[in-house]
Amino acid sequence: MRKSEVLAAESVACLNKALCHLKDIWEEIGIPEEQRLERTNVVKNHIKGLLDMMIAEEESLRRRLITSIETCRKELSKVCSELQLPPFQEEKGNTMLQQEKDIRTCLEVMLKEKSQRMEMLKTLIDQDQDLCDILCSKPFSIPANSVPSLEQLESFREHLARLTAEKDQRHGKFVELKNKIILCMEDLDQLPETSFEKDIVCEDEEAFCLSNENIDSLKVLLHQLESKKAENERICTSYREKIQEHWARLQISQEDRDAISEHMTLSKKRNMEALQAEVKRLEELKLRNIQDVTKAIREDIAVVWEKCFYSTQQRQAFMPYYDDHFSEELLSLHEAEILHLKQHYEDHKELFEGVHKWQDNWRLFLELEKKSTDPSRFTNRGGNLLKEEKQRSDMLKSLPKLEKKLKSQIELWEQEQGREFLVQGQKFMHFVAEQWELHRLEKQKEKQERQLKKSKQTEEDMLYGTAVRTPTKRRFLGSMTPCKARKLNATSSTSTVTSNSTMRSVFGGTVCHSPVSRPPISASKGNAPRTPGNGKPPYRGLAERNKENICLLNCALSGPKTPASPRRNFSINSVASTYSEFARDLSKASKSKCTPEVLNSTITQL
Repeated sequence: MRKSEVLAAESVACLNKALCHLKDIWEEIGIPEEQRLERTNVVKNHIKGLLDMMIAEEESLRRRLITSIETCRKELSKVCSELQLPPFQEEKGNTMLQQEKDIRTCLEVMLKEKSQRMEMLKTLIDQDQDLCDILCSKPFSIPANSVPSLEQLESFREHLARLTAEKDQRHGKFVELKNKIILCMEDLDQLPETSFEKDIVCEDEEAFCLSNENIDSLKVLLHQLESKKAENERICTSYREKIQEHWARLQISQEDRDAISEHMTLSKKRNMEALQAEVKRLEELKLRNIQDVTKAIREDIAVVWEKCFYSTQQRQAFMPYYDDHFSEELLSLHEAEILHLKQHYEDHKELFEGVHKWQDNWRLFLELEKKSTDPSRFTNRGGNLLKEEKQRSDMLKSLPKLEKKLKSQIELWEQEQGREFLVQGQKFMHFVAEQWELHRLEKQKEKQERQLKKSKQTEEDMLYGTAVRTPTKRRFLGSMTPCKARKLNATSSTSTVTSNSTMRSVFGGTVCHSPVSRPPISASKGNAPRTPGNGKPPYRGLAERNKENICLLNCALSGPKTPASPRRNFSINSVASTYSEFARDLSKASKSKCTPEVLNSTITQL
């Protein structure tokens, strides 16, 4: 049994006990039955009224609970629909109080969620409006009075993040363009004129509308200013070039040049005006010095002709170059020609520089080729010989590659220009082939000269004997020691000296001396040839080659000793053109027993 039922039973028992007690009191007092009935009725009515009042209150509470449940249920269903959430599911078997509590609690939670979403929506709408005002874009499409879903709020946040990034990007672009515009205006000495330019330069950066149209307008304005600045720079550059040319041609003093030097770097409006005034002044001065200026321009034309490889015919085609009647018209023709030549060089600068590079490499290659045939190259130190040989090898590889590249460039140039590319009056590849052919002929000529020299040396060796050439020892500068010379007895006879020197020449490996007068010993003391003899037996091959000479000399020495002929200074051709003629003449002289003038001419006299 419930406690409430036990308490109700106790209440009934208490009421019965109270009525019994009243009955006893009434009996003791002696109240009549009628009064007892009346008093009992009052008690009953009083209790009944109290109970009715209590019942009415409880009934009112039940009705309020029912009404609250219905109201909360309706509101909860509406809020769930607005929040796009599933309907609230009530638990079965709950009392009215529990139902009302559960529904009311859930409703409070839902209303709080709705309030939070609405506040978030309001905040996002305000941010979106600010960004849209700055970027001049459309607001995010979402109803302001409806409750947004979580997906809509997330999408709204992403949209605002993109707008914020776009704003930062446009703001950075705006600041960059603004700074460039201000710099250009400063360089141009220009102040803001239109309201748009004033908004850019003078207004706050945060107040500027960062719309795509405004950004594009900024770019257009910057382009206009940069074009104007570039035009000013181009004009100033042309002024400077003219000024430099006039300075060089008119030989302007350094003092006059320094007076305008501050305007030779910047290109502002005042600089351009100063340069323009200087050009005008120099033009007037040029007209007063037409002859000197024309000659100076001719020097420039000649330089550009060299750069462009103009042939003689091409140079002669410009007839005013050879006209000595100086006038303004002639000067104008020269100025037009130099401008045309410079433009022609600039248009094809890469090609001309390539040809110049080939010529430089070719000259270097010829120098290396010349050094490679120079005997003195073996006396250098520091590895220069190896470096030069490696450089020459690299040139042999790089020159054909450069020629191939230039050939393709020249063919393209000739197709574009519709004419041949000439170097010194002929096609470049013909010019290159001619240079290689000349180099080949030069090498062949040098080879023939070496062979001729070698054949002459061989003929001399056959006539006079073979000399053993010892390698020269290196000496330090200033440490030369005189060569040792054999001391001879002044009283010795001429024949003895002649015999000894001849035999020493044979067995010492020296050459038979040519028919020239021998200088005194004192004169040849420092420069006497050193031979590797020193008492050692002669080389076998050398002795065999000189065998015939030795025999002839022995025969000559066995003949009558006569004084040397006064005609001792003969050339090789005057003595004998060949060895066979020499032997024949010697044999005739031996048989006739006459004075051997020819033999004596080959013997060195002291």
